[in-house]
Amino acid sequence: MAALTNDRNTPERSGGFTHLERDLAASTTIFAGSMVAQNAAGAAVPAAATNTLTVLGRAAHRASTAAGSTLPDKVRIDRGTFRFANSTSTDAITIADYGKPCYAVDDQTVAKTDNSAARPKAGIIRDVDALGVWVEF
Repeated sequence: MAALTNDRNTPERSGGFTHLERDLAASTTIFAGSMVAQNAAGAAVPAAATNTLTVLGRAAHRASTAAGSTLPDKVRIDRGTFRFANSTSTDAITIADYGKPCYAVDDQTVAKTDNSAARPKAGIIRDVDALGVWVEF
């Protein structure tokens, strides 16, 4: 899959959720339902295959620091278990990977491997179904 260009309805499993809030990096838009990471400065950015990022959880709403935006410049991040898209080919996650870490490909896709340390850890695999991978943050 490719990085998001709009909000995403990311399914969640019930359970205890925690929330945190982060300021966005400059000129950044984070879409609701996407995976959120923080950069080396501690600012929120969309998750990506960049090993210097730390994945934090799922965005609760859209936020932006893009020029002219009227959206909030802070994003609320939910921690819990959410379903994201599965990677493809040899990097696809299967139920045999339950309990293992998965890695961010972009802000809506996770993979089985870190691609030779190029991708940040997204979370722990809690289930796999026909629609994607359930990831615990």
